[in-house]
Amino acid sequence: MHDLLVNQAGRSLQSEFGLSATDYTVLAELSRAPDDRLRMRELAKVLGWEKSRVSHHLSRMAKRGLVEREDCADDGRGAFVIITATGRAAIEAAAPHHVEDVRRLFLDHLTPGQTALLAEITDTVIERLETP
Repeated sequence: MHDLLVNQAGRSLQSEFGLSATDYTVLAELSRAPDDRLRMRELAKVLGWEKSRVSHHLSRMAKRGLVEREDCADDGRGAFVIITATGRAAIEAAAPHHVEDVRRLFLDHLTPGQTALLAEITDTVIERLETP
């Protein structure tokens, strides 16, 4: 179910906004971060990705002007990822459409009781996964 939903919503993002589902996820995380920036390792942790995957994907996004990297002044090995004005415009244009897709493809098919049960199940699983 997850893969089907991500694929359908991703196709819509790609065709209408030129963003992959992965691009959208990265931009969404950066747009919520203080000063529109995260350390690369923080972004990798939030996304649940290996550092190399983050690095490769960010390189592709940087070539399209969606993000940029900035060396960390405090730590010569660290780097920040920053959403650019182009990236900000892309996420702001795509977000309302993406929310509508999630509603249309997923939430509109559930009763209020099913939605509440799904939220309860999700909270339980996340709590267990986040507990060491």
